[in-house]
Amino acid sequence: MLRTALRNVLAHKARLVMTALAVLLGVAFVSGALVFGDTTAGAYRDASTQSLKGVAVSVQDEQTSATAGGPARAGDDRSTTALDAVLVKDIRALPDVASVRPIIKGQAALAGKDGRPVTTDRTFQNLATNYLPGNDGTDSRYPVREGRGPAADGELALDAKTAKEGGYRIGDTVRFATDGPVLTKRLVGIVSTDDPRVSAGGTLTLFDTTTAQKLFLAPGHFHQIDVAAKPGTDDRALTAQVQALLPAKGAKATSGADLAAQQSQQITESTTRLTKTLLVFAGIALFVGVFIIANTFTMLVTQRSREIALVRAVGASRRQVVRSVLIEAALVGLAASAAGFPLGLGIATALRPLLSIGGAELPDGPLVIAPTAPLAALAVGVAVTVLAAWLPSRKAAKIPPVAVLSSAGLAPPARSLRVRNVLGAFLAGSGVAVMFHVSTLRTSKESNLMIAMLGSALTLCGVIVLAPLLSRPLISLAGKVTTRFFGVSGKLAKENALRNPRRTAATASALMIGLTLVTGLTVGGHSTQRALDQQIQGLTADYKIANSTDRGLDTTAADKVAKLPGVAAAAPVGSANLDVKGSFATITGTDPKVLGQVADLDFRAGSPRDIGPGKAAVSDTFAQQARLHVGDTVDAKLNTGRATAHKKKLTVVGVYSKTGAVYDVVGALADVLPSAQKLDTVLVKAQPGKAAGLEPEIRQAFGNNPLLKVQTRQQIVADSGSFTTVLNMLYGLLGMAVVIAVLGVVNTLALSVFERTREIGMLRAVGLDRSGIKRMVRLESVVISLFGALLGIGTGVFLAWAAGSLARSAMPYETVLPWTRLALFLVLALLTGILAAVWPARRAARLSMLQAIQAH
Repeated sequence: MLRTALRNVLAHKARLVMTALAVLLGVAFVSGALVFGDTTAGAYRDASTQSLKGVAVSVQDEQTSATAGGPARAGDDRSTTALDAVLVKDIRALPDVASVRPIIKGQAALAGKDGRPVTTDRTFQNLATNYLPGNDGTDSRYPVREGRGPAADGELALDAKTAKEGGYRIGDTVRFATDGPVLTKRLVGIVSTDDPRVSAGGTLTLFDTTTAQKLFLAPGHFHQIDVAAKPGTDDRALTAQVQALLPAKGAKATSGADLAAQQSQQITESTTRLTKTLLVFAGIALFVGVFIIANTFTMLVTQRSREIALVRAVGASRRQVVRSVLIEAALVGLAASAAGFPLGLGIATALRPLLSIGGAELPDGPLVIAPTAPLAALAVGVAVTVLAAWLPSRKAAKIPPVAVLSSAGLAPPARSLRVRNVLGAFLAGSGVAVMFHVSTLRTSKESNLMIAMLGSALTLCGVIVLAPLLSRPLISLAGKVTTRFFGVSGKLAKENALRNPRRTAATASALMIGLTLVTGLTVGGHSTQRALDQQIQGLTADYKIANSTDRGLDTTAADKVAKLPGVAAAAPVGSANLDVKGSFATITGTDPKVLGQVADLDFRAGSPRDIGPGKAAVSDTFAQQARLHVGDTVDAKLNTGRATAHKKKLTVVGVYSKTGAVYDVVGALADVLPSAQKLDTVLVKAQPGKAAGLEPEIRQAFGNNPLLKVQTRQQIVADSGSFTTVLNMLYGLLGMAVVIAVLGVVNTLALSVFERTREIGMLRAVGLDRSGIKRMVRLESVVISLFGALLGIGTGVFLAWAAGSLARSAMPYETVLPWTRLALFLVLALLTGILAAVWPARRAARLSMLQAIQAH
């Protein structure tokens, strides 16, 4: 039976090529995801290992370990730590200590030579620390490429990438900010660093230790102390010695090995999430491939029914027949997996730059191929192929030996779809019920997401199982069109598609799965984008000014901007959480006099001029929720998050249509923000014709502070459109499943032509010419493709509608159908059907009439 299986593979290799391609692409995706995950984790680990090189013990301040890195502020509990110069001296005095490295951590936002911030999107990666020269005058952790390390108060050094992006050279004056005003220092050195945060898009600024303490901590104090041991010293023993020197509270010593293990675990957890996400899409591709594999082996079993019956007649048992088909599948899976793994390496190599384009910059590193990656790829490829061939193998085993006497043209008896239809109805009904429940949910917490995923899976599986039942009415309807416009060829195409509903359904299901997911993403993405666009509708300001950190703007910021030439109005904006009679909302505090110039609010009652101290306007949705009316006076509790909550009596003086320009309540700034609080933003309206080129003036008014984030209206819209980038990446990941589905259509048609060789010969004999044969095959392909597209688009729209409710807590989400794109999907399905039929139709038309009639 093993020889029989091998002979069958070699004899039918042309018929199995599409199946092998489907497995190959799926395996390539799996192996690519695994190798990419290992490569990313390896790059982070290498950088982490390099940063911990020579560190036997690390002492960290327990109070700042979770938040260290931000600059110190007046009254901040991070302005001092338990790690001071006395402790450093005591640790250095231990007999087994070779050297001690006291570290200060901070953040410094840099301005380029053009005055613009080097980066405003990754402020948490604007790293700053102290440069610690050794006896040779250099810091081994930061090798100097040009100049020297900083040694005085007015000096700093930058990493090479940051210096290049900022346009700086040795001797230039660098402008930066840590928390507030702009500072300047002279660039004396350019260094190299292997910190993955820097290679992933961050910046690095180095100061001498005294300067770093003034900027980020307090004189004589440190965030961390790294200890190097003398050769032969046991790290854990040294850790115990260091721990004995530490105060009872406020500091902790960790061995270098334990610290490396902790960082390795964190890296593994973070990269595992990314790998799992990619594997989900790989699983989708393989799931689509299952339909192609099952379809292929079902058709091959049908075509070889007399051959299998002969094998049974000469003594083969049913178990041996099953084993023969499964061995055949395993050989195909093994060959395809072996070819798919090298392709997966190419995918892994291409993923990093693709993800970087989407904003997820990752550290550089060599390709890491763990032994588990090729083994997993081979195992998955073989297992999926064998499992998909299991049902066809059971069908083969049921062929009786007497079938060897059957006519070659005898069609196999049709099997009842009753059990399948009942199961499909149960699955689809359960899925639809779950999704209707999901449509009533309003938060995207993890439990709700899991329910939505379960409902989506049940619905999709139910539609797949019901596809043979659904195929008859839909394909019959399409057949009326093909018959009307294409005559006999159109009618034959319809009959061929309806002849075997199971096969047609399996072929269409592969395409349906891909289009369901693509349609769901498209509808969800389009609706989300529309909701994001609505959030800035009503905003008429030309500029939005904010702090790139979470520390806000000074209350005088609006006054500074208002004085600039070309500025018509500058509205200060603050916000607070609001509790009114148990109903929660967010209140926007601003200057009512200029509100109308930066935002276009549609007041249903009252006007912006009525807003003032103790007087607020509410959105129509919040008025309905809290049962508020104009003239009501309520006791409101406000909390800005930066101070203790305070209470205010607010009188409702207006009701406006909900908009993204402001929150659900608008009040006077003095009511919302207590004294000494910070503004969230400043909205700026330029005078007519003065908006262009106003940004440099605004930045200059704030001393070109790199912490300042100035966005034009176009940039605000672009920020809200960043979702499109994510959506395009998801399209790319799902593209593999769609490609495999297209291969499935080609495969089914090609095998169908083999199966119907005698029939095609008879059609030629009774007068159907070669062009008619081609047209028949093409129309059959188009009908199947459109059937799969209609199922996929319909299912995808339903799932997107039901799951869209989960986003309503974060934005005014409403399902909006992108009719143009949905129509494009149908057109693409039509083109898919036409292109997929090119080779099978050509092959069918080239069959010799006499040889085809004589075929067995």
